[in-house]
Amino acid sequence: MNWRRLSLVPYRLRLLLRAAFIFLMTATVGLALSVLQQEKQLSYKNYEGSFQKTRVQVAATLRHPSGQLALLNPKPSTGGALHPLLLPFAALDFDDLQKVQQAVAMSGCLAQYGNNGSLCVGIGNNPWAGGFIYVAGSFDSAQLVPHVRGDQVVDQAHRVRVKVTLRGQTYDWIAPFEESTEPQTPGRRYGGMRGRLTGFTAADVARGKSPVVKDFRGWIWQNPRCNQPDIADDDTNCARSAFFSLRLPVAVLQDALFEKRRPEWPPADLDRISVSIAVLPPGDGAPLLDSSTGPAAPPFSLTDLKSMLLPGESLQIKRLSDGAALPVLVAPIDPEDQSWHFVTALIRRLPVDAYDVPLAAKEIIATPAGSYEVLLKGDVRSVSKSLSVVASRLVWFVGAMLAALMLAWLVIEIGIINRVKVLIKRADDVGERVKAAQGFSEADLADLRGEDELGVLATGLHDLLRRVREDVERDNIRAEQERDMWHAVGHEIMSPLQSLMVLHGAPEDQSHRYISRMQQAIRVLYGRASPSEAFQSSELQVSEIDLTAFLQNVAGNACHVGIDGVRFDGPAEPLTARADEYSLEDVVTHVLRNAERYRKPGSPITITLEGSDTGAAIGIHNDGPQIPSDMLTKIFEYGVSDQPESGAEGNRGQGLFVAKTYMAKMGGTIVAQNRAGGVSFILSLQRGA
Repeated sequence: MNWRRLSLVPYRLRLLLRAAFIFLMTATVGLALSVLQQEKQLSYKNYEGSFQKTRVQVAATLRHPSGQLALLNPKPSTGGALHPLLLPFAALDFDDLQKVQQAVAMSGCLAQYGNNGSLCVGIGNNPWAGGFIYVAGSFDSAQLVPHVRGDQVVDQAHRVRVKVTLRGQTYDWIAPFEESTEPQTPGRRYGGMRGRLTGFTAADVARGKSPVVKDFRGWIWQNPRCNQPDIADDDTNCARSAFFSLRLPVAVLQDALFEKRRPEWPPADLDRISVSIAVLPPGDGAPLLDSSTGPAAPPFSLTDLKSMLLPGESLQIKRLSDGAALPVLVAPIDPEDQSWHFVTALIRRLPVDAYDVPLAAKEIIATPAGSYEVLLKGDVRSVSKSLSVVASRLVWFVGAMLAALMLAWLVIEIGIINRVKVLIKRADDVGERVKAAQGFSEADLADLRGEDELGVLATGLHDLLRRVREDVERDNIRAEQERDMWHAVGHEIMSPLQSLMVLHGAPEDQSHRYISRMQQAIRVLYGRASPSEAFQSSELQVSEIDLTAFLQNVAGNACHVGIDGVRFDGPAEPLTARADEYSLEDVVTHVLRNAERYRKPGSPITITLEGSDTGAAIGIHNDGPQIPSDMLTKIFEYGVSDQPESGAEGNRGQGLFVAKTYMAKMGGTIVAQNRAGGVSFILSLQRGA
């Protein structure tokens, strides 16, 4: 066996070159897989964080009165008819402006009608509060025209017409506005109007009779300020916002409460109770507010939670009292960017810590009408799918790199290594024949010769071998000649030595020994040609605080938090109100930061303070762009922001949501109003005792 041919030494450069290309291709694929695995781990961590944020956001929304209203009324209103909603309150304190405004604002019951109108129709969650339907709403009107008590004609005053239809019966009331006899605000010729809405049945009014419906109660309050900035407040024709609240006695519902020991509440046919409301001006003019026109912006419903969910996530809500499950909300997956199936399958197989553990979160939401279990399930498949969309675009780059390496390998293999292998084989054959003493024959290298590096090498080797062959031939001739010469020299020397051996043939003769040595040396040389061969709930401490000193302090220190140009324009005397000082400061700071963001450069931010017998109003005004009318109430919802998210991070849009929540907890309200050249935020608080 020829052990030389089994040795790797002659092939090590070729093996090294091939191993280098295999290593480069393996490293390219390994690097791509490693990057994908790291990106999958990061994407999963980011998704897990977003999932927890979604859980907190959904739970906070459902625990808020507006969320509880959606839980208690899971079926969205259909058609143009107005149906009562089950409110998260036992009843509405309909004759207290601040309480009823606070209740309907926090619960999100108000539905937007037109540009400046709103309506809320509901029933309390406690049946023993009476079978009443509550109505609250707002509209814009000129100065209200009151009805004179005892006058049989009611169409010359502002009035509210209400019609309720249920269980085959219809209740139709007309409630004209009757101004309150209490004195107005001193020092002002016109300080706003308020009064009762006295209820009459429409049939009695048509017959010219006017017996008052005793259980029908209603109030209306009109803002003393004009909504139009270019018209003075004392102009009776300017439009002012008015708020009204009604308590409608429905005999059918009241009678049903006493038919059973445990009355059914809410009524099973709540979604079939039809309510129609119209606010009419004096005379035969068009209604100032008409429920038949349909809401421009309906109240918050459970289907609105779908926008909070990430793609593929599902939300299941179940009532614990009877186990009834509400319809499952599933966020749609964007089908636009498609990825290759094998890339998605490969990404799913990449090992990631806790990736196979299902993402799910459970929350218990307590409402006055019972508790609900909210189960949010994540969809980690969206991580692989979203990552595979990007990875599918990179496959072309990785494939191009592998193709380039393969092409370079083939070019080197066919154009260089194969020719080198042939060259080495032929040179090796020449060496083998030389070693085998078979004579020297010139290798045929004509097919390897060319103009490239190997071709030049083959040409040079061919010429070298030719010269070597010629030299070998010459050496052979010379060796033959030298052999002949040695034969002749040897022959001539051997003869005298033979003679000397005769003369000194005795073994004891010392010359005999030297002559024998000379003969041996000649025999050795005779005939020879040459002699040589590298991986919600906060509690506020409400107390009485001095708003004047508080606001002066806020205005003075605003520059230290990066808000310059804040000016307090209010009374110098103390004005107390019920609030939590630190929470109120948070509310004012949130509003100031919004004002700072949108005001004109260099313009001031003005803080005003006004007080009345029962409340205090803080106004924060800046000069800048106005808020779109359809966003005046939505900006207080959680997650609403015009700053790009981005979610996070993003702006979650929680500053004004926190302000609204804190104000509600302090028994106050906050509203945004567009004014001349800017926007004003009005914070209303209750006066101290």
